[in-house]
Amino acid sequence: MSVATKNGSHPKKDFITEHYKQHGKEIQKYGDVVQYLPHPLDAKVRSHMCEKLNQLLADSIVLRDMYKKAHWQVAGPTFYQLHLLFDKHFDEQEEIVDTIAERVQLLGGVTIAMGGDTAKVTRIPAPPRGREEVPVQISRLLEAHKIIMQECHDIAEAADKAGDDGTNDLAVSDVLRANELQSWFIGNHLVEMPLTVAE
Repeated sequence: MSVATKNGSHPKKDFITEHYKQHGKEIQKYGDVVQYLPHPLDAKVRSHMCEKLNQLLADSIVLRDMYKKAHWQVAGPTFYQLHLLFDKHFDEQEEIVDTIAERVQLLGGVTIAMGGDTAKVTRIPAPPRGREEVPVQISRLLEAHKIIMQECHDIAEAADKAGDDGTNDLAVSDVLRANELQSWFIGNHLVEMPLTVAE
């Protein structure tokens, strides 16, 4: 697109919109890894780790979004504290998602990213669109955490056998421990305790 002057000439092009409708082919297919990297792990090991990490990434994206859904839709006597806690956990899961995605890229892979793609591969059951009661929200979150924690154990074991210390450390230090802590925080909201008089 060019910008016309008063006399109708077109001396210069619009630098913003001139090339905005570009199309091209993928430069790396999902599931492929860059064959030659300055990395001690061979491509076969890196490919296997990327596959496992992308599953963990998809499930972590879903858990992250479930926390935001719960944050928006929570109601009842514990609204204030859960509203804040769910949002805090969303922010923490956002960091976890970014950390996993960076590891996939570092290993020469391509990260799963779009909502529709993650929905196809996630192992976490989808909640309904509508609002649910607090105990159900928390139960769904706890089940999602359980799935992710099991994946962390599996990834850590596979990474240890493959000599992938970086992925092993990520699975345990960055993902597993954070999910354990979040599970503990929200799980305590389901404990039935007397409010004013001890039993």
